[in-house]
Amino acid sequence: MNRQKMPEQKNAIELEYEFSEPPQKVWRAVSTPELRENWLPKEALADPEAISVTPGEEVSYRLRDDAPPFFESTVTFRIAPNASGGTSLRIIHELDDARLRGAAKAAANNNGFCVMRAA
Repeated sequence: MNRQKMPEQKNAIELEYEFSEPPQKVWRAVSTPELRENWLPKEALADPEAISVTPGEEVSYRLRDDAPPFFESTVTFRIAPNASGGTSLRIIHELDDARLRGAAKAAANNNGFCVMRAA
């Protein structure tokens, strides 16, 4: 039997885009509220302020679903210059709601001991 190490599963989606525009222009688009609306509408934000900012490189926002159970997540925009003089934009959307931590449940057939009460 071939045992391969499975990569750790994350609750994140990563997308990468290449733009011909300079990094400063892309930074403005994701960090200025009026321009950010095209990427990330304010209705999707749990808080209109960024939760972390590294000027010109990375900005993160807290999101909240608009339907029950109203999970929260974090979206991070990472900006870097690319080899052609444009910009590489990586968008990382991670589901990290506190209600999901520690929610791992044991399998029904976990081969554990079953304890029964005597009648």
